[in-house]
Amino acid sequence: MIAGQSGSCYARRTLFSTRNAPVDRYHAPTPDLRIVFADSLHPHEEHDSQRALPLIERLKTEAHIINPPIVAPIGSSQFVILDGANRCHSFRTLGYPHMLVQVASYESGQVELQTWNHVVGSWDEQSFLEQLVSLPDVEMISGQHTQAIAHVLTRSQQIFALRSPVSSVHERNATLRRVVSIYQQNATLHRTTLSELDEVWPLYADAIALVMFPHYLPADIIAAAKYQAFLPPGISRHIVHGRALRVNYPIDRLKDEQVRLPEKNEELHRWMQQKMAQRQIRYYAESTYQFDE
Repeated sequence: MIAGQSGSCYARRTLFSTRNAPVDRYHAPTPDLRIVFADSLHPHEEHDSQRALPLIERLKTEAHIINPPIVAPIGSSQFVILDGANRCHSFRTLGYPHMLVQVASYESGQVELQTWNHVVGSWDEQSFLEQLVSLPDVEMISGQHTQAIAHVLTRSQQIFALRSPVSSVHERNATLRRVVSIYQQNATLHRTTLSELDEVWPLYADAIALVMFPHYLPADIIAAAKYQAFLPPGISRHIVHGRALRVNYPIDRLKDEQVRLPEKNEELHRWMQQKMAQRQIRYYAESTYQFDE
């Protein structure tokens, strides 16, 4: 077995390194906020039931949509959801006709695509590994492997590579959905950008393992949405420069089925103008942490 610390460093520096074009972090355009049909929004990943079910219950009484989902156009009046799949799923489940979104295409230079790691918590490590071994068409070997569909780093300082005879990203996604569903159903799933185990374990007292995934490309995300070859929940991580947060737009305006979509967007435009005039919109170029999610 290979020590967890050395494997974590290897994974961070080589296997899962990301390569993104330089982005101007200090200047961002005004957010492109739009109200669109809820059924025009296409996920590229499965929704996370651990997050979606409580969100559906909360939205039944929520007065405002706080953080609009991020979407990218994929044809005439259709969009792929880059971030916010659970919110969009919740709106459709509740039958709300329209959704407030922020549009940001990959070509805009505003969007970086990276990958989340998964912290698996509140479960038994041995049971978790046994469940992985029992998966059909998945081989779990000790150590690292460049063709692995994922790597598992355990609290007991073991590293395992998960390999599968897949020939396309779509097949890899299907296999990864089975992998993630194991701990989604039996454990607690935490998303993290950390890959150093000595940083992960102190933050997640219930953690038994860290799961790390290969990098995706924008074309993979768009294809996953178009062909419903979904990624598991919480793997893709879209960083949007100039993201609109704490928007607090009234949900009643989105739920209203008597007002046509063009009229709703005209109202949204006037609402934005008023916010600008009252200096209620401020751009922060710094990376931030939010403590009230």
